[in-house]
Parts: sequence; C-alpha cells; structure tokens
Amino acid sequence: MYERTGFKRTEYASRVFDHVSKRYMKGLRLLTLGWTDGCTFMPINSSLLASNKEENILGTRSKIDKRTISGQRRLMACPKVTDVMIYLLKTALGAGHKAKYVLFDSWFSNPKQILDVKELGLNVIAMVKRSSKRNYIFEGKHMSIKKIFASCKKRRGRSKYLLSVPVKVGQDKNGDNGIDARIVCVRNRNKHKDWIAIICTDMSLSEQDIIRIYGHLWAIEVFFKTCKSSLLL
Repeated sequence: MYERTGFKRTEYASRVFDHVSKRYMKGLRLLTLGWTDGCTFMPINSSLLASNKEENILGTRSKIDKRTISGQRRLMACPKVTDVMIYLLKTALGAGHKAKYVLFDSWFSNPKQILDVKELGLNVIAMVKRSSKRNYIFEGKHMSIKKIFASCKKRRGRSKYLLSVPVKVGQDKNGDNGIDARIVCVRNRNKHKDWIAIICTDMSLSEQDIIRIYGHLWAIEVFFKTCKSSLLL
C-alpha cells in the first residue's frame, strides 16, 4: 500500500482498501511478482494499482496513448488485481523467465485463477480461502473447504499435516470435471486449534514438499519489509 497525502496531484491515486489496517486509504497499491529458489528472492515485475471503480479514482488522469509503455502501464492500473496478476505472469514468461510453481496467498486462490495459471503451463501452490462460496469437487460433490475438512478424519499425534485429500478444481469448457489438485490442511502455528489449507496442482509432490515449497512465499514479505524499512518506500 502506498498512501499519498497529496493524492489529488498523484496520477490515478484512488480510494482503496488496505487489508493490513482494515480501513480505506488514499493512494495506490503495489502488486509485485518475484522469483525465488528458496534462498534468493528477486522482484521480476510489478504494477501500481488504482481502483477499478471510476468513482474511487481521485487523482489526475492524462490522455492515454495505448501504443506507449506508459500508456500500457496506465491501462494495467485499473483492471481487477486478479487480471493484472495473470498479465504479469505472461509478461515474465514472454521475457524468458522460468519457474515450476506459482505461489500466492488466499487473496488470489479462487478456482478460476488457479485454472488460468494452469493454462500458462505452471503449477499452483496457494493458501485456500475458507469461504462457502468457493467450492471444489470432492468425492463427486461440490463442497467448500470447511465441509471437506469437517467430513474427513484427521491425522493425530505429531503429524506434519492434519489432512490430505485429492480434489478437482473448476470445470472445463465442456462442463466436465476440471483439473486435479491436492488440498493439504496444516495446523496454524499462531493458533494451535486453528488450521489452514494449501492447494497444489502438482499431484506428484508429497505433502511435506507442498508445505515446504509454500513456505518460500515468506520471502516476498521479507522483501516488502526491506523496501519499507531500508528504502523508506
């Protein structure tokens, strides 16, 4: 989140919701795509995001020449953040970057987003949002992650995970079942009685590998902390 006091003089500054402070702020959001091998994190591409609602844009706007890079950046500031994410991935792949997995948190992990990433030839490892509106096909039934968790027997003792189940995500164009995926539920380290769910579209990975690889997502939090504390962004 980039809060701006002089938001009226900042191009495309908007009234946007900050999910950290849980309040609306005036400024822009920064969406960053990074690459990591588990040790090193490098930002690959980013986009400053305004609101996708016309009435929430407060700053100035200049005439856009869609042929220029600056014009393309301005156009990319206004669509939904999920669409911008796919654009950043396509741009990175087009520039020659390679990766095995795309990691993201529950903000992006709707079934459509997972299918869109899979169509790019990349596998997804992401946290599942515990929402009753997001369903997965489990044992032939459309079920939310809460219902799946409640209907299955959990692993006991000091197991690395509580539950591991195969599911199908979304539907293809013919209306048939979508892609195969695995959901792994683990205990929340900050609240022992709570749990979180991780989805992976690579069925060849073990549960331990899914948990380990998802942990690399923390590198982007360290990157943001460095940007704010050291670079004063």
